[in-house]
Amino acid sequence: MFEQLGLIGCGLMGGSFALALKRAKLVKRVVGYSKSPSTTERARQLGVIDVAAPSALLAVSGADIVLLAVPVAASEATFKAIRHGISADTLVMDVGSTKGDVIEAARNGLQKQFASFVPAHPIAGKEVSGIEHAEASLFTGRQVVLTPVKTTLRSNVQRASQVWSGIGANVVTMTHEEHDAAFAAVSHLPHLLAFAYTNALIGQPQGDRFLSLAGPGFRDFSRIAASDPVMWRDVLLANREQVLQQSQAFRKALDDLETLMTAGDLQGLEQSIAAASKARAAWRPNSSTDALAQQDS
Repeated sequence: MFEQLGLIGCGLMGGSFALALKRAKLVKRVVGYSKSPSTTERARQLGVIDVAAPSALLAVSGADIVLLAVPVAASEATFKAIRHGISADTLVMDVGSTKGDVIEAARNGLQKQFASFVPAHPIAGKEVSGIEHAEASLFTGRQVVLTPVKTTLRSNVQRASQVWSGIGANVVTMTHEEHDAAFAAVSHLPHLLAFAYTNALIGQPQGDRFLSLAGPGFRDFSRIAASDPVMWRDVLLANREQVLQQSQAFRKALDDLETLMTAGDLQGLEQSIAAASKARAAWRPNSSTDALAQQDS
């Protein structure tokens, strides 16, 4: 059991983590901080945190476990703000959906305490954000990816794995390069496409009319376009190299389909659709799949 969780970012992800630790009796006290004092106070009123701290540094002072649940673009500034409250015995984690940039931010921000940091990405979330939507079961049965580096304390990697397992998550470990490449393909690109598709639709003169006729196909394809704009702005920019590579691969596949349509190639078009249909039908999601990684602070 941990004595105190220092929670930076009292939103959906951070709040759910705090509630999950409390439910599993893995922590005695939660001290929280958010950029907005009203958010921190609301988290206290809801019982997500026990004490509202006036600063990130005070939130982590005395904590033996720290979780950063802030937009990835705010990572370095946050690590710098808490650096002097981190000891060699503190387990520090994040919940960012990109890892290479967060690791670099931690290296710059934590400096001598960098070895205490275990990068983490829980594959869980909702289309809605905010502390009101936090729930203790958010991570149950979901995957959590850990991406430690060579200098990460092995003892902290083990503790991080035990914590996430203790709240019901399935832990996977990989390099941050593998992580960022994989999630560019299966998460970041789909969001980019959903944003682009929805913008293309509403940008047409008859967009509102088209939307009034939309059904399950539109609902299923566009669901993730309702995701948090600030978070996804940061994610797409942070992992832009990998996302742009995936975008180019998609463009080629789309061009190929358009070429078949233009040529009226009935057989070729059917074969291409059949290949996609077969691959999708054969896919079996794990329990974490299709969950949005919504970080909110």
